[in-house]
Amino acid sequence: MKSISNKTLQDLEFNTILEQISDLCTTDLGKDHALRIQPFTNKDFLLAELKQTSEYVSSFSNQNAIPSHYFDPISNELKMLRIEDSFLEASGFKKIASLVNTTNEMILFLKKFQEYYNALYQSTTITEPNKIILQKIEQVLDKYGEIKDTASIDLKAIRQNIQIVRGKINQSFGVALQQYNSAGYLDDIKESIVENRRVLAVLAMHRRKVKGSVLGQSKTGSIVYIEPESTFRFSRELSNLEYEEREEIMRILKMLTNDIRPFHEDLIIFQELLAHIDIVSAKAKYADKINGILPNITNEKRLYFRDAFHPILFLSNKLKGKQTYPQTIKLTNEERIIVISGPNAGGKSITLKTIGLLQLMLQSGMLIPVHERSETFLFDRILTDIGDNQSIENHLSTYSYRLKNMNYFLKKCNDKTLFLIDEFGTGSDPELGGALAEVFLEEFYDREAFGIITTHYTNLKILANELPNATNANMLFDEKSLEPMYKLSLGQAGSSFTFEVAQKNGIPYGLINRAKKKVETDKVRFDKTIANLQKERSRLEKTSENLKEEEKRAREESTKLSNINTKIQDKLERYQELYDANQRLIYLGQRFDDLSEKYFNNRDKKVLIGELLKTVEIENSKRKKISIKEKKQKEVQEQKIKEEVEQKLEKIRTEKKEKKQKEQQIQQANKTNFVLKVGDRVRMIEGKAVGVIDVIEKNKATVNYGFFTSKVALEQLEMVERKK
Repeated sequence: MKSISNKTLQDLEFNTILEQISDLCTTDLGKDHALRIQPFTNKDFLLAELKQTSEYVSSFSNQNAIPSHYFDPISNELKMLRIEDSFLEASGFKKIASLVNTTNEMILFLKKFQEYYNALYQSTTITEPNKIILQKIEQVLDKYGEIKDTASIDLKAIRQNIQIVRGKINQSFGVALQQYNSAGYLDDIKESIVENRRVLAVLAMHRRKVKGSVLGQSKTGSIVYIEPESTFRFSRELSNLEYEEREEIMRILKMLTNDIRPFHEDLIIFQELLAHIDIVSAKAKYADKINGILPNITNEKRLYFRDAFHPILFLSNKLKGKQTYPQTIKLTNEERIIVISGPNAGGKSITLKTIGLLQLMLQSGMLIPVHERSETFLFDRILTDIGDNQSIENHLSTYSYRLKNMNYFLKKCNDKTLFLIDEFGTGSDPELGGALAEVFLEEFYDREAFGIITTHYTNLKILANELPNATNANMLFDEKSLEPMYKLSLGQAGSSFTFEVAQKNGIPYGLINRAKKKVETDKVRFDKTIANLQKERSRLEKTSENLKEEEKRAREESTKLSNINTKIQDKLERYQELYDANQRLIYLGQRFDDLSEKYFNNRDKKVLIGELLKTVEIENSKRKKISIKEKKQKEVQEQKIKEEVEQKLEKIRTEKKEKKQKEQQIQQANKTNFVLKVGDRVRMIEGKAVGVIDVIEKNKATVNYGFFTSKVALEQLEMVERKK
């Protein structure tokens, strides 16, 4: 893939997308890098970036949330590390430690879950976790970024001496404070802090009676701030020790800087890695906002965007509560150029920009708002000529600028180019400009480029109809209200509805007729034919939608009737079986009654037994003899059914047990946190009656409800009102 020009990025408002993504970054470096995103020139890098973004989006809905990647930039610290004999401040090392720790956690996490986040894990394989940097910094700094006392033996000794001296200062100051306060030389505030030193607040009239060093006075001059002579000597000693402490800290930081300096390149990689993950995270958040997905990317020259939304328009309308209309468009080798026509404000330009911007976003590693069955391939170049292209700087008219742009198209256009031109051919004489535009379109066609153009020129509509691998399209308008439907329809040119729109907007009919007479009859007839065809297409669209709805309802009704029929058939079969069984029992009953009557008359047992055996054999012959194998299968099946029933019963018992436990937990949660006392108004948990506690004995309370009393366990009661 080759680079895409800045003009294309500007025409398609790509910078707006970058600004929206930059706002979603959490680090300053990520925000800066996001504003400089460019389309990828390497296909492998692009596919890797798209997979990483797609994986990050999946982390929003699964249990393995990716850890935080926030860090403070260390760009200044990296510059200092390149300067020999320089050293970093403690705050710089704190940022480095945080960066390294975050990177280590990220690498280890992605390694652990590389099955879920394989593409993200692969991006971290350029480096390894580094524990040495953390160990060296942790030897010197505590978790708050302060130098540890144990950073060196000398520093520990100096700080111990500082603590001793500060103790002596406080002790001597306390003595002086008590002495001069007793003498009545001090103001009510007694003491203050000047130049980080404790001083006595001495009344100006007694300043000469207090021995010490004057460090200042109040604004009114009524108070003089004096450091007592007894603490002055210790203060000088403290200043010396603090100077030694600063020198020792500087020496420690220089040593630590020299220890970290060899890892300069590793730190650069760590920072770039986290900045990269920050951008991937921002792209994923943006995809989540616009419902972006990763469509199928094919090697075959084919672009099919189904239900595609313009992301900027989608978010803008979402804030305003307006509807955004998606577009479906397909470009193949058989239909590689589409000429969209129709009246202004119908959505032609938005459709053009939607396709261009989505392709540009995809080739920059971003997921796009299209249907999951969408697919596309990667273009080497995307060429655009959209909007008002008048060049004030170069003193070029709109048409001159467009011709210059067309010349650039002719130089760059090939079979892996997507060109997008809005209002093709405008800016000059309609006939001459239209003829030149027709030649340009033929040239792009011969080079097998893919493209979408919008136009009002009739000759371009006719050309698109004549070229085998080009097609017309129009934005549908309501035939009655002439309001745009914001829906692209392929296969037919669109009328500009010039006179119809003029009439709708109140232009007198007489003026419209005069205008029609001034236009060539054939052109009016052609435009009228197109308008009629477009109206017919609009009606067919509505009819098609109605038929689809009717078909859907009929299908649902058919399914419903089929289900009812199946149920009725099952019932009939069961009734038939029941009827047959009843008939058999009636027959046997009649047969038995006949034998009884015959035996009653002749008292012949032999005949009776013979007839009974004969009847039994006849009935048994009707029964199907079950083999041992079938008997076993039946037993196994019965056992299986029995086990299933037992499992269901066990499941019901478990659910009841869990429900009971939940109810107990709810009751426990609803129990009062107050200790109940005699006289408190209470009620039973989940009860309505309110009573007053008369007596509390052990864990039971006697509750008086007015007409009766009841003993209730304390744990079953909840507070209504504390005794006043």
